[in-house]
Amino acid sequence: MLSVLRNRTYRHLFTAQVVALAGTGLATVALGLLAYDLAGSDAGSVLGTALAIKMVAYVGIAPVVAALAHRIPRRRLLVAADLARAGVALGLPFVGSVWQVYLLILVLQAASATFTPAFQSVIPEVLPAERDYTRALSLSRLAYDTESLVSPVLAAGLLVLVGYRWLFWGTVTGFLASAALVVSVALPVRAAVAAAGAAGPRAARPLAARSLAGIRLFLSVPRLRALLALDLAVAAGGAMVIVNTVVYVRDQLGRSAGDVPLALGAYGGGSMAVALLLPRVLDRVADRAVMLPAAFAVAGLLAALAVVTTAGRAADGGGWRWPALLALWAGLGAAGSLILTPGGRLLRSAVPPADLPAAFAAQFSLSHGCWLLAYPLAGLLGATAGLPAATLALGALALAAAALATRAWRPVPAPAPRRSAAPSSARLLPGRRSALR
Repeated sequence: MLSVLRNRTYRHLFTAQVVALAGTGLATVALGLLAYDLAGSDAGSVLGTALAIKMVAYVGIAPVVAALAHRIPRRRLLVAADLARAGVALGLPFVGSVWQVYLLILVLQAASATFTPAFQSVIPEVLPAERDYTRALSLSRLAYDTESLVSPVLAAGLLVLVGYRWLFWGTVTGFLASAALVVSVALPVRAAVAAAGAAGPRAARPLAARSLAGIRLFLSVPRLRALLALDLAVAAGGAMVIVNTVVYVRDQLGRSAGDVPLALGAYGGGSMAVALLLPRVLDRVADRAVMLPAAFAVAGLLAALAVVTTAGRAADGGGWRWPALLALWAGLGAAGSLILTPGGRLLRSAVPPADLPAAFAAQFSLSHGCWLLAYPLAGLLGATAGLPAATLALGALALAAAALATRAWRPVPAPAPRRSAAPSSARLLPGRRSALR
């Protein structure tokens, strides 16, 4: 897998992704502590609103940026987004009211909605070989999973030495380092030139039409409609983990707060294990044969979770239900990685190179729309109807998404085998028929 890091351009871009993710992880911890300082017991409401702002920014801004940025060199666009994120992180330690937090979060997530799709669209051009691109996707998945596990530990270590507001300076450093790494390489211009050549008629269209062009392209291709349905299945499973892990661990199983990160770690561990193994699997197996069964697995795992949830409370730390929960969380992480990791391959194979930026922006926006639907379902249903009802509802959503994906993504029929000329020769030359047998 690490062989792709021999490519200097990709190595610098991947390192930029890693340091930016580390900075984002530090900011996540610091933001929670800042919200508590500003709002006290209402900190959860502040963070919930900030999460909603993040998702709305991701859904609404990425297609607009893709429509406006088609003439901007991608390196300049990536660096500008990193500098904007660094500027926001620089201002966060000095805010004194909640509305300022919301404003800065909106700007920060708008910059992220600019950076991420543009970054994703560059990698297929840097690594045009399918085998290399597959390994890059797995490395990217590992980077996200590792950040979710390592950043809280790093933040905890730093908090022993400094106040939480200093963590934002780590975020600033991460974004500035990311910008410097992007500047240090020359990005391919082939697809960008093609897009610029087609920009004349596109640019003449209204902004709204150009903003929706990527989404229309995405929804017009059956395989990409299937990818959207698969993203919904991932969101259904992931939302239960992210929103309700603390409820399962503390309320359902009666375990300590220290077991919450263990459960989340099981989810990340399952995802990382698949990301490590998947490149070799995809060398032999088609994407469809991996992604569709994983979506049905999400539905099955959520159904099993409903059984575990209704098994009753236990005073001994959950009894058998605690290891069962860890196994289910690891399974959901693995199933999510089986769907998300090959997604870039599927998208690249479905659209022309010149349309990749718009397609990645559309996928970024639509996939986060799935999370925007799944988050409140997991939270509101869990709080009002109970965890079993929430689990069954999201399991049904994942099952419906998997069925829609299967219907939209038809298998490609194998070409009919060509008839050899040898049998006709044998018919013409009976004396040699025994030799041909």
